[in-house]
Amino acid sequence: MLPSQAHAWHWVESSFSKLARSYGYSEIRTPMFEDIELFIRTSGETSDVVSKEMYEFVDRGGRRLSLKPEGTAPAMRSYLEHSLGAAGGVTRLYYITPVFRYNRPAKGRYRQHHQTGLELIGSPAPEADAEIIEMTVRHFQALGLKELEVQLNSIGREACRLAYREAVLNHMASYLAGQSEEFQATAQKNPLRLLDTKDPETRAALEGLPPITDYLEPESKARLEAIERLLGEAGIPYRISPDVVRGLDYYTETVFEITSGDLGAQNSLCGGGRYDNLIKDIGGPPTPSVGVGMGIERALLVLTELGLVPGAEPPMAFAVSGVPEASASVRSLAREVRGQGLACLWDVEGKTIKAQMKQVDRSKVRFALIVGSDELAAGTVSIREMATGEQVVVPASEVAAWLDARR
Repeated sequence: MLPSQAHAWHWVESSFSKLARSYGYSEIRTPMFEDIELFIRTSGETSDVVSKEMYEFVDRGGRRLSLKPEGTAPAMRSYLEHSLGAAGGVTRLYYITPVFRYNRPAKGRYRQHHQTGLELIGSPAPEADAEIIEMTVRHFQALGLKELEVQLNSIGREACRLAYREAVLNHMASYLAGQSEEFQATAQKNPLRLLDTKDPETRAALEGLPPITDYLEPESKARLEAIERLLGEAGIPYRISPDVVRGLDYYTETVFEITSGDLGAQNSLCGGGRYDNLIKDIGGPPTPSVGVGMGIERALLVLTELGLVPGAEPPMAFAVSGVPEASASVRSLAREVRGQGLACLWDVEGKTIKAQMKQVDRSKVRFALIVGSDELAAGTVSIREMATGEQVVVPASEVAAWLDARR
């Protein structure tokens, strides 16, 4: 992230944080690396994340560690380790974090990238799923994206997934017979991963497979219907998408992706879902949970291409010393303006007023605060608005308040 890009990052992050706090979520920050077993137990050994994409290493103490490839498992580990749910009820967490995956770098996709994320822990209610989905849509709406739609699905509970596992393997038997032993072994361990593929041949072989929603248990079907009602109540556009399964083993029942009609063919923004077994998988009690992770680079790429990123806010002022003896007054003036919470620059090299005014132009500040010999004698400051060239004289003691009124 270069200085010219920082304002866009701050804009996305502050918009997300403001939204999360408005829903009662508290921020959590987890370490950059974790014990690798955390991700093996939660994401699954057959997932691409674990088998192909994790950065792993052994530290000097002989511990096998991994740079975190996603934000949910570390947040849940912290929730359990620090007894964040000890008071009972629902725990709401949000985070902004770097994550690491060994992929081929591409536009908007890097080996170190960044996520914003939400976790709602402790509630099995469909209202919890709907809240996470609604917040995700509201986040992108606040950034200016339109034509948003939720691609919603349920992968059911254990009985549903076991039955559907057999249905997938039976349907794909002839196709799998012609694949490599490694491909077949992966498919046998988790056939639902086949539904997540982008490979055209595999997609073609899947045609005619009944959707997983045909296999849902009554409880899962009722949850999905309740979420549909809640999204309708909130005015959130959605459609049932049986091919959405997500790529990590810890998902149960609800899964979703958010797409935007603004984006063309590659229209997916992010995804999430429910993971009621995740905390149990890392040694805690059964704890229902639901959440989402959203890539910042992906969002910024889209927002920039659509011209939705606001311009950087320039510094408010540049304090200019018209004569050498005004330097101390200029420094004092800059301190007062900064004390008002406004950005103010000044020349640290003792340049001529002509050279300072060139700096003023380059810095794109709104106002030049000029202290020459006349201003120094009168205890005033000449304030020039750079966009219009208009100039006023203000008592030096009132400059900070004058600028504050125009922020």
